[in-house]
Amino acid sequence: MAARNGRVDNAAMALQQLTEEQVSTWSAQQKDRWWLENIYRGAMPQLTLRSALAGFVLGGVLGATALYIGAKTGINIGVGLTSVILAFAIFRAMAASGLARDMTILENNCTQSIATSAGYVVGPLFSSLAAYMLVTGVVVPWWQLMIWMVVVSLIGVMLAFPMKRRFINQDQLPFPEGRACGVVLDSLYSGAAGEGVYKARLLAFSAGISALYQFVVSDGWMKLLQFKLLAMDRWAALKEPWVFHERLDTYYYNWAVQAEAWIPKILGTDVRVLGLRLTLDMAMVGVGGLIGIVVATSCLLGAFINFAVLAPMMIQLGDIAPRLNAAGQPIPLNRSEIVNQWSMWWGVSMMVAGSLVGLLAKPELFTGAFKLLKKSPAPEAGGASAAVPASDPLRDIEVPLWISWVGVPVFSLLGAWVTHVFFGVPMWMALISLPLIFVLTIICTNSMALTSWTPTGSLSKITQFSMGAIDRANPASNLMPAAMTAEIASNAANLLSDIKPGYMLGGKPRHQAIGHVIGLLAGTLCCVPLFFLLFLPPDANGVRSPATIVSDAFAMPAALQWKGVTDIIAGGLKSLPTSALIAMAVAAGAAVVIEVLRIVTKGRFPLSSVSIGLGVVLPPDATLCMWLGAMLFWLMAQRHPLPGSAGHRRWVEGCEPICAGLISGAALMGIGNAIVNVLLA
Repeated sequence: MAARNGRVDNAAMALQQLTEEQVSTWSAQQKDRWWLENIYRGAMPQLTLRSALAGFVLGGVLGATALYIGAKTGINIGVGLTSVILAFAIFRAMAASGLARDMTILENNCTQSIATSAGYVVGPLFSSLAAYMLVTGVVVPWWQLMIWMVVVSLIGVMLAFPMKRRFINQDQLPFPEGRACGVVLDSLYSGAAGEGVYKARLLAFSAGISALYQFVVSDGWMKLLQFKLLAMDRWAALKEPWVFHERLDTYYYNWAVQAEAWIPKILGTDVRVLGLRLTLDMAMVGVGGLIGIVVATSCLLGAFINFAVLAPMMIQLGDIAPRLNAAGQPIPLNRSEIVNQWSMWWGVSMMVAGSLVGLLAKPELFTGAFKLLKKSPAPEAGGASAAVPASDPLRDIEVPLWISWVGVPVFSLLGAWVTHVFFGVPMWMALISLPLIFVLTIICTNSMALTSWTPTGSLSKITQFSMGAIDRANPASNLMPAAMTAEIASNAANLLSDIKPGYMLGGKPRHQAIGHVIGLLAGTLCCVPLFFLLFLPPDANGVRSPATIVSDAFAMPAALQWKGVTDIIAGGLKSLPTSALIAMAVAAGAAVVIEVLRIVTKGRFPLSSVSIGLGVVLPPDATLCMWLGAMLFWLMAQRHPLPGSAGHRRWVEGCEPICAGLISGAALMGIGNAIVNVLLA
């Protein structure tokens, strides 16, 4: 139902959009007037107290799962569609039971905006900020992390809304991921509610199965159940709780040790040292379903080449050897040591080279972005519709531009100052990195608008190497300015994608802006304490050490990539073993070849160089679980290709809610396990 005078009733309306001719010929005022008269739902409840609270809670929970999965895989999973389905299902159930009235479509959109913002803000915790602590050996106080994350994220929010007028209002760019959220929301509230309930049930069922499995493999939960609730330690001589081993091969190795049976080795190295274990991790199965068969296969290939071929060779040659700890005792080799000593270099080389080639192969991301900025307003179309007043039709609806014109410079200076004070970056270096913010944000936003991909990883390396060329002595001088520019650009681009469904559905831009701020606060308040709990637990003396950040449970591949580039800048290539230099050169060349083949075949070449490099720093048992998850959903898609069939509905259309359930169930139970262990310590 079309709006009139900014009002619309609560009935759902079909999504409307301008034609290509209208987009190219109408002026900005005409487009804004059309949106105001035909799309805007000014009378519908949007940012209400309940939508804000629901978004805050969902944002905290989903932000925690994003941190958990990011620490395991280096991938910042999106939570937009998950939050849409969860909010819809929760309030639909409450309405059915008479506890609350159902949410309006725009309340759900505000909830999704808040939750999505909370999910994106946690990225630095498992990438640049974790890398800073690994490089410097300094644990940054929690309050400094919170201040830095909030200040930097606010810059991204304030940059996003002026660009909204160009990228969304005027140029009507697609933002595929954001548009998908808008289409799902519209379908839920316009007659396809049953489909939303079905997907919510898929999510709940898979989350329940995943949580139950994670419960029985978690030592903390088993201690609580067996020792505290059932008091089994009073009548059984139990020193440790019984748990179902997540590493399934543990049963074989326990038997093999007692029976003195065969232990598999590669070139004399125990496969357990190499990390080649058989593990069932439900969260990684869900991640595999989301990333797809090409990425998962590439990760598995990288893990096989590194841990089954190269690492055993380097151990035999002595380029990977046990190191001595502070007490002079040798540290037993394990997967993390192998990665840190040798493997990381060729893995990072492949990721950086591949991402840069992929970026440079898309010059339209650069040229298109700056053409959009230079483009003058289109001439007004003839006829009655051309009689549009020159004043801004949305001046009372849009976020006032003066907030950005004042806020961006002020908060940019504040961001540079806190980066200087908290991380030891010279003030002048923090300041000279600021112009890169605008350039990178434009490129990232244009990329997100066209492809739903933000090349922040490759673009951040440009900042790292630029700052490193100026000051190689201080690792923070290249790492933290790059972290600041990358985080701002990523936030602005991702938030613009999140603004898109609100524009499609007639939401108030000011409400979305407020929602984004609520979301970044929710993500920061929830995930910074969780970061310390999961990755920086105190020792017996109450001292926290960055040495605990990377572990077998949490590989922190994104942080290792940032650290690798910083180490190369600081120490130069001469400090690395010759074998590592050769591997880096071969990996960079292979990455170029793979990306060129992907370009020539228009994406049909079945490997990704960035994903191969990622497989090097991920635990190989995690990459196997990801591949199994991807293979499961790929096979089911091949088996049920017909839209409308029950199998297609469950495995293809329901892939995202099933995977989201597997991830959230395992992640939340795993986080709970860490909390229980702290309380029972």
